[in-house]
Amino acid sequence: MFKEFELDGHVALVTGGGRGIGREIALVLAEAGADVAVTARTTSQIKATASEIEKLGRRSLAIQCDVTNYTQVTNTVQQVTKLMGKIDILINNAGASIGGGAISPLPVEENETGLYTARKTISPEDWNNSLETNLSHIFYFCQAVGPQMLIRKRGKVINILSNNGGIAYPFTAGYNSAKAGGAMLTKVISLEWAPYNINVNGIAPGFFPTEMTRRRYESPEGREAMLNAIPLKRFAPLRDIGLLSIYLASEASDWMTGQVIYLDGGESAFRA
Repeated sequence: MFKEFELDGHVALVTGGGRGIGREIALVLAEAGADVAVTARTTSQIKATASEIEKLGRRSLAIQCDVTNYTQVTNTVQQVTKLMGKIDILINNAGASIGGGAISPLPVEENETGLYTARKTISPEDWNNSLETNLSHIFYFCQAVGPQMLIRKRGKVINILSNNGGIAYPFTAGYNSAKAGGAMLTKVISLEWAPYNINVNGIAPGFFPTEMTRRRYESPEGREAMLNAIPLKRFAPLRDIGLLSIYLASEASDWMTGQVIYLDGGESAFRA
């Protein structure tokens, strides 16, 4: 590995690290030499991830945390800092597909458009939950981790967003709006922290095999619809997101900040 990509001596905190994208990022960071703390609401999943990290010869912590709870977020950051010494890399990955449905009741029982179906109307609760889970948690963790990075004048923040933050779909108002907000928040924080040598960037994945997309992947019609939206006409492994995360977490990306990188096989270009 090029020395600029090595993460030996670095400590990373990955939210939503128990499965899917977060788990893969955590493992790849450990392969690159980082010690990695993982957090999520499901304790069994993050313990499994932490065990795999330790098998790679790295230190790890598994901390149960509801990322929508500001107190739990600050407690988690304090615990990681106390037990692992510092946080050099923050991966804000936690998220969920909440807030799907029609803005207003539709005149038909079911309305389908492309990959998306409106079987309900978005409730205010779903709307607020989507913003808390997909957007506010980025603010919470950055505010909690920021002070130590600002003092050291060094740090890497990577926000895992979605290409849905830049591509409008019907019936996904909560999720799309939250992800779009995450992209703007990434840019704002990058400007505030640039004078302190802290890099803040985002990754906006397209269709990857996760729990959120499982139903579409398992449906022949869903898979065909997804492939038709991807110019490269193929899916990519989750590891691709981990490899991009290594670049953004390492000194190789020291001159990149305020950027949102679309990793989606060309879908965002196709739909632009």
